[in-house]
Amino acid sequence: MSAEVGQSRWHALLVNGALLVLAVVSLTPLLWMVAVSFMQVGEASRFPPPLLPSSATLANYHEMFARTGMARNFANSVLVSAAITPGSLLFNTLTGYAFAKLRFPGRERVFQLLLAALVIPAQVAMLPLFLLMKQLGLVNTYGGVVVPALAGVFGIFLVRQYARSIPDELMEAARIDGAGEWRIFFSIVLPMLKPVLVTLAIFTFMAAWNDFMWPLIVLTDQGALHAAGGAGVAVARTHHGRGTDDGRRGGDGGAGAAAVPAAAALLHPGPAAGKREGVRSCRW
Repeated sequence: MSAEVGQSRWHALLVNGALLVLAVVSLTPLLWMVAVSFMQVGEASRFPPPLLPSSATLANYHEMFARTGMARNFANSVLVSAAITPGSLLFNTLTGYAFAKLRFPGRERVFQLLLAALVIPAQVAMLPLFLLMKQLGLVNTYGGVVVPALAGVFGIFLVRQYARSIPDELMEAARIDGAGEWRIFFSIVLPMLKPVLVTLAIFTFMAAWNDFMWPLIVLTDQGALHAAGGAGVAVARTHHGRGTDDGRRGGDGGAGAAAVPAAAALLHPGPAAGKREGVRSCRW
């Protein structure tokens, strides 16, 4: 018995040790990026690159907010991500529940078509999606960023697979008691989906925050870009003829600051274009 207890302890130590090593390896690039944002100009270009700044400075962040408009970019990221996350949770949850528990003609075939869409790169759909947003009048508006992100195949698939584990007897009993489908969904199904909803909320918020390509296409005003887009502007200025000390500071600060929300999400328990002339301000 004692030998088995000892072996189980060693097994737990090995597993926890391996997980700790993997966590350190995964977080090191993000933490080093944040450390670079506090380094002096050119310090990160040395070989071998230093892990920590020799003399920490906030000049990078000062230049970032003073010259690149990152404050507005951060506000845009918070606004858009906060709008996308609850809407995406609502639509993905309703659709995933319908595919899991409701019976209707063609259910399995439609779901198979959705799964097939997962293998299509997102870049392939950007041109027809942009043309659709143009017809709807959503180009250069925050709605053009929010609306396409309100539902996704991955979120539908995730909710559907989790909802299949809910016993059908619970819903049948509620129907016998006279409860309608909406009452069953909000009173019985939704509380049981809390674990998968938390996971999906983290994935959705991170995807909305880090989205670079689509906002860069649909938004023509630099002031409406996300934090990732603002950081891209700063880095582009650094490497394309504007590589002054101030430009490098702004690029380092932008890159480091844009990575902080991703690192925070990993620790949770549970996009470059110049401002174009003659365009209107981004609106909802």
